[in-house]
Amino acid sequence: MGRKKPLVVVTRRLPDKIETRMRELFDARLNVDDVPMTQDQLAQAMATADVLVPAICDRIDTRVIEAAGPNLKLIANFGNGVDHIDVVAANERGITVTNTPGVLTEDTADMTMALILAVPRRLTEGAALINNDDGEWPGWSPTWMLGHRIWGKRLGIIGMGRIGQAVARRAKAFGLQIHYHNRHPLPPQIEEELEATYWDSLDQMLARMDILSVNCPHTPGTFHLLSARRLKLVRRDAYIVNTARGEVIDENALIRMIEGGEIAGAGLDVFEREPAVSPKLLKLARAGKVVLLPHMGSATVEARIDTGEKVIVNIRAFMDDHRPPDRVLPAML
Repeated sequence: MGRKKPLVVVTRRLPDKIETRMRELFDARLNVDDVPMTQDQLAQAMATADVLVPAICDRIDTRVIEAAGPNLKLIANFGNGVDHIDVVAANERGITVTNTPGVLTEDTADMTMALILAVPRRLTEGAALINNDDGEWPGWSPTWMLGHRIWGKRLGIIGMGRIGQAVARRAKAFGLQIHYHNRHPLPPQIEEELEATYWDSLDQMLARMDILSVNCPHTPGTFHLLSARRLKLVRRDAYIVNTARGEVIDENALIRMIEGGEIAGAGLDVFEREPAVSPKLLKLARAGKVVLLPHMGSATVEARIDTGEKVIVNIRAFMDDHRPPDRVLPAML
């Protein structure tokens, strides 16, 4: 008689290819309707499953983890960020947490570069105007829809991990001067390749950049890293792009400063209270001050399949009594 398949509860709809493979390998309980699970449903899943596969929209807090049954030993996150999981509480209960690093790098960097272009060049404003049924485009004019050149400008990258470095490579090709703030400087050979300038003081870097790109994870240490105080250091003609996590920026302070003309604008793919988007941000978007996207940074078919395949590898390694390749420890956060 073959070994019993582990019961794996998947909280959201995944690509067909991944769900099919999960059904082949595991006793997989899928969310075919793709309706977000409530906290009670998550707790119930933890009580019965061997493995939980959550996504960023699921809040795996202490209460949910305390509901875990004796068989639940692995939370195999579908995604890189684990700020929605209480990793410390899971570790104390003897539950392993894994993530899926590396698979979203290029897609998120592409979207970051798209926003770096879209905000100064007023792309969404122009697209909205030409598609407006209320009036016709009057034609080209020397002073119409003037934005700002990005070539030659200084880009300050906050968080120079995989995604930050991928953004830097793209931005360098567009003629931007690369600056960065990180917990530690990059190895000299990478810094030389990117022609990047390291700032150990975030405050000093903020005051000198034309464009700022947030590419750090959300951890207790990076919550409101761009606080109201730090946002006041940003130049009035500078732009801020965020494809990381909304909680890294004090969103209310950012809104106030853009409204008051103290910051030129922003391109945001993430929000502090997702999926809620501040009505004030929507108003600024209509006024052409910000570009807003619905958390699309990693939304490619390829990225979702690669993410699912990493989840499967982590589950199989764990079930075969091996250390999962993408284990997340509290000390890493």
